[in-house]
Amino acid sequence: FETRVRQDTDEIYMRLDDEQTERQLLVGWLNMLFRDRRAHAYTRHLMETEERMTREAWVRATDASDLVHGEVMSLRTTVLDHRRSMKISELRIALQGQVTALQVRVTTLQGQQGLVGSPT
Repeated sequence: FETRVRQDTDEIYMRLDDEQTERQLLVGWLNMLFRDRRAHAYTRHLMETEERMTREAWVRATDASDLVHGEVMSLRTTVLDHRRSMKISELRIALQGQVTALQVRVTTLQGQQGLVGSPT
């Protein structure tokens, strides 16, 4: 009878040890899950922050591109206006030179006609 009681007692202690070990494993897993939950929440927060910052950077880049495009178009218009003004000035100078040359010729011709037409 003593042997049987001892065997039963040993078996009970062995089962208690097994249950204690299993309980410790479950507690360890639960703690790991809580740590993982915090880590996953932090990772999610980082990803959301990165997404927001990426969106903001894209908007800023688009705005900068639009601004640069507007500046380029404005500069192009300014350059073209300057070129037109320069060309117009060159044409005016050339035309003024031609008008002056024609006036000289008219005056010369009038002077020649005056000599031809005057009775001497």
